[in-house]
Amino acid sequence: MVAINPIRIPGRWSQGYALDFHTVSSLYVGDDEFGHPRFETTRSEVGDLLYRLKYSNDKSAIPDLVGGAAEFLRSWKPGSDLLIPAPPSRKRPEQPVLLVAAPLAQAIGVSFVPDCIKKTRDVPQLKDVHDFDKRTKLLEGAFAVGKEVTTGKRILLFDDLFRSGATLSALAALLYDEGGASDVCALTLTRTRRNQ
Repeated sequence: MVAINPIRIPGRWSQGYALDFHTVSSLYVGDDEFGHPRFETTRSEVGDLLYRLKYSNDKSAIPDLVGGAAEFLRSWKPGSDLLIPAPPSRKRPEQPVLLVAAPLAQAIGVSFVPDCIKKTRDVPQLKDVHDFDKRTKLLEGAFAVGKEVTTGKRILLFDDLFRSGATLSALAALLYDEGGASDVCALTLTRTRRNQ
């Protein structure tokens, strides 16, 4: 079983966790031929699995990610009715968050609702926006929720990576304020060491 090190994540939910940090260490090793900094990065076990899935399309990482998340959820017991994934931030042929979320919902016995939250407009890549307030402003009105699905429900909001929490907090607020959710908990596979 994959090693995890659950970490609380702050946001607009009643409880939230990441399974582990994405990286253990990152050592600057100089610049490449284009003047871009290069790093020797050591990832956590979960971080390495997620990296392989996202950037090498290595689907063999999925069972371990699902197993680690399911094991944690069984011990945490958030009591969720629905698992709702965060809408992906960029277009890919296959979305890593959905590849993990669907079998995870099945493993823990909750309904999987992938289209419950939809983007209403494009949002720029937030990893390049370092100010939390600017991130929050960019997210205003960017999503809509199917409240006929979420009203009175306990939601597990799921994403692959927690950076600043701006997107997940905006989604949790949407689920409470417009979706009528009775409770929202958040789970991410990893979180960055810095909140940028």
